[in-house]
Amino acid sequence: MNSNKSMDTAAGIFCALALMLIWLITSVEIVTYGIPGYYEKEYTKYHVLDDGGIDMTMEDLLQVTDEMMAYLRGNREDLHVMTVIGGESREFFNEREIAHMEDVRALFLEGLLMRRIMAVLAVTLILFIALRRKKDTVYILARSFQAGSAVIAALVLVLGLVISTDFTKYFTIFHQIFFDNDLWILDPSTDLLINIVPEPFFVDTALSIGLMFAVPLAAVLAVSTVYCRRIKVSR
Repeated sequence: MNSNKSMDTAAGIFCALALMLIWLITSVEIVTYGIPGYYEKEYTKYHVLDDGGIDMTMEDLLQVTDEMMAYLRGNREDLHVMTVIGGESREFFNEREIAHMEDVRALFLEGLLMRRIMAVLAVTLILFIALRRKKDTVYILARSFQAGSAVIAALVLVLGLVISTDFTKYFTIFHQIFFDNDLWILDPSTDLLINIVPEPFFVDTALSIGLMFAVPLAAVLAVSTVYCRRIKVSR
């Protein structure tokens, strides 16, 4: 019996972690694709058209951004995007930027694939628990979510504290981990991409993703805690 309970608990925790990973990837997608006016607000905040020395309109820059984001999501075949800069028609991205964005696209699409895999895993584990424990399924999942969220909360807290000490350093480490080349090292004098998305842009985006990820999970954790306490009292 104890062995069966341990198996159900392990399945529940893995399910909870899978669901959290799904939500993390979804949080990234919501922030980067789902917040109206996000890029215009960030571009304006950091004066990218002024300080970056890019002679183009905000409307054209946002159009380029839309095409870039469509490419990263797999909805555009290439990143040869024509626009008007300095009154002349030209491609926005150069060959080095395109090569780097090919790597970013591959990483993003791998994340979306991972989300689908985790969704299948989560459904499988829920069915596994439901077939074994039936009426206790929700209780086991709620309790497992509490355990899983404790692990994730500790991990996120530690990572957040570490990264906050030197964002530049750990942003560099992130690139070194996920990219096997130096194409991500761009030159502001020749590469427009680094000028429209300066480091503070990524700081804001990381914080937005963190909030998007944490707030709903905190709400679910609170509901799970209340539910588990009520079930214990009623037994």
